[in-house]
Amino acid sequence: MSCFPCFGKKKEEGNQGGVEPGPASNMTPPDPVQAPAGYAPAAAAVTPPKPANDARPGGDDEASLRGAISAQAFAFRELAAATDHFTPYNLVGEGGFFRVYKGQLEKNGQTVAIKQLDKHGFQGNKEFLAGVSKLSQLHHENLIDLVGYCADGDQRLLVYESVPAGTLEDHLFDLPADKKPMDWCTRMKVAYGAAQGLEYLHEKASPPVVYGEFRASHILLDADFTPKLTDFGLAQLGQGGGSAPVASPMMGSFGCCAPEYDRSGQATMKSDAYSFGVVLVQLISGRRAVDTSKPVDEQNVVTWALPMFKDQKRYHELVDPLIKKEYPAKALNQVVAMAAMCLQEEIP
Repeated sequence: MSCFPCFGKKKEEGNQGGVEPGPASNMTPPDPVQAPAGYAPAAAAVTPPKPANDARPGGDDEASLRGAISAQAFAFRELAAATDHFTPYNLVGEGGFFRVYKGQLEKNGQTVAIKQLDKHGFQGNKEFLAGVSKLSQLHHENLIDLVGYCADGDQRLLVYESVPAGTLEDHLFDLPADKKPMDWCTRMKVAYGAAQGLEYLHEKASPPVVYGEFRASHILLDADFTPKLTDFGLAQLGQGGGSAPVASPMMGSFGCCAPEYDRSGQATMKSDAYSFGVVLVQLISGRRAVDTSKPVDEQNVVTWALPMFKDQKRYHELVDPLIKKEYPAKALNQVVAMAAMCLQEEIP
């Protein structure tokens, strides 16, 4: 059964990227994506054939893993040139074990986001390549596309398509006076697309992917405000390419994770659904997951929202004052019900 039934029952008109859900047992994984015809793994090109009794570790296995990756292999020098040697003015974000730089590839001029991973946060080259191979097979309108990777020596980098409009956080919280707030329909478009991306990871990806750190800052928006999820699979990549469960909550996730994830450090599809519920409440209310500038009983957005979940007459109190006049009451009721279900709360 889908974790996101209210957003996954049917495709909206005009949405070409929606995933039409059904029972998980009836869903077939996406067809494997083969490496481009012109791509030859670097290791295979320079390594001469070895006799059958050659027992040296590495070589052949790594070549096979590289060949299974349907994304471009970059040399470290190419990505250093693309980011002007990772200068601070190209730094656009960072997480617990990575930094993200804006870059422009010299070969084709494509603007990309280059994620430089902590050299000490990952196991071996084979494990990294196996994880990248799995990431390179994930394709959906609401997921960020992996363009390529780098595994030169101890360097570990991922190259993603660039998404121009920033994150959901940039358009939802602490807006400057001259910036127009997202209207109700756009917020629901983001919610729908994010649900489709999560549903794909849970029910159509093979093997399934537990996100583990789903939050507003991991939802990127393109020029048309189509959401694209990023950073999925990174925790698994750090553990050697496994798919579930995910351990150790990352930095910046406080207030977004399910209580059991905070306690145990083990993420599941159920905890992903909880995090989606938190983002839904944020989309409705325009509030951060945790805001220490609020009164103590309002600092956590879920704690603040729970009393209103209990009384349908108070649903309107959840709505962001910036869009107070434009939301449809019936749609609000449905979205609040969806959020409450994800947060495992009963409502009238």
